Amino acid sequence: MKTVLVIAAFCLMALPVQLRADNAMPSGLIHIKTELTYAALVKKLDASVKKNKMGLVTRASATVGAKRVLKKTILGNMVVGVYHPRFAVRMLKASIPAGIEAPLRFYITENSNNTANLSYKTPTSVFAPYKIGALTKMAVELDKIFANIARDATS
Repeated sequence: MKTVLVIAAFCLMALPVQLRADNAMPSGLIHIKTELTYAALVKKLDASVKKNKMGLVTRASATVGAKRVLKKTILGNMVVGVYHPRFAVRMLKASIPAGIEAPLRFYITENSNNTANLSYKTPTSVFAPYKIGALTKMAVELDKIFANIARDATS
């Protein structure tokens, strides 16, 4: 009985830590605070993706969905999928299951003070679980491209 109580006590003590950890940055996530407005950051990201010879593949916005479907207004929030066929071919040659990771994504979030942030997971962290040399090599190349996109978009 004492063992059960001790285990339960440890679980309860860990609960608040786990709840706070939900907002922790996972390994490989880059988060850049900017002074740009949400609209300006969206525009600059689009231009930066093009400048760095990548493609805008998808857009998903909880802000747009909340407004259209629920008639609610929330702060700007958009996930932008970015990739290019030259990397898709290499990725799929190395691993068909890795296809689930494409496109890689940038995440734009608006703050209450009218500024916006840009976040993304590094390609090396996205492809690391596959432990395939060709994917790792490609991801290192993509890390540089994504860092350049982020730098150009947030400067």
